[in-house]
Amino acid sequence: QVQLVESGGGLVQTGDSLRLSCAASVRTFSSYAVAWFRQAPGKEREFVAAITWTGGSTDYADSVKGRFTISRDNGKRTVYLQMNSLKPEDTAVYYCAADRVNIARIPQAYDYWGRGTQVTVSS
Repeated sequence: QVQLVESGGGLVQTGDSLRLSCAASVRTFSSYAVAWFRQAPGKEREFVAAITWTGGSTDYADSVKGRFTISRDNGKRTVYLQMNSLKPEDTAVYYCAADRVNIARIPQAYDYWGRGTQVTVSS
């Protein structure tokens, strides 16, 4: 069983930065692809970014490309999402997800999920 715990969310202003972390409990975390999704009130969960188990390949939603960076430290069993130039439309609960798959943009591809961390960007 893989347990994921997100942290780093908070209330910031437009243009600020935040770094989210996703810590995993499993020793074999280095064999899991990891993705970040987000869900705003009244909206469906949407893909944000993903990274392969090696960290050698990443994927980003167009809405965050150039502003967000996903990275991982397998020694620390942690994946990060560096979010710069935040906008009010980035406000959402951010979830990390993991599975032994190639990176994918659909939630159904991932079996393991954290509980989420709230990010609120004020204008």
